[in-house]
Amino acid sequence: QLVESGGGSVQYGGSLRVSCAASGGIFSRYAMGWFRQAPGKEREFVATINWNGGKTFYADSVKGRFTISRDNAKNMVYLQMYSLKPEDTAVYYCAASLYVDYLRDSANYDFWGQGTQVTVSS
Repeated sequence: QLVESGGGSVQYGGSLRVSCAASGGIFSRYAMGWFRQAPGKEREFVATINWNGGKTFYADSVKGRFTISRDNAKNMVYLQMYSLKPEDTAVYYCAASLYVDYLRDSANYDFWGQGTQVTVSS
């Protein structure tokens, strides 16, 4: 089970950290990803991190502004977001995958959270 938290409303240029708590499995076996979906748009890849945190990968739209991290001792994954823009407004989802590659593809994720809303005002 994955449960996101930490969403909210911020102004343009602000920062926010969303978190995802995992339970019910061996967390460290899974690569973790963050996706987002804005109203009227398809779900899109944001960032991914491998099982031990040694590899991360970001969508071009968030590279340099967002940081994904994980704490396997706490079964947590985080997405720290800086320099937020109105176009970052979306529901943010965390997801878990047993894949080691092709992690930009949402079809390769086995478990999903319910999402947390992030709203950035201009």
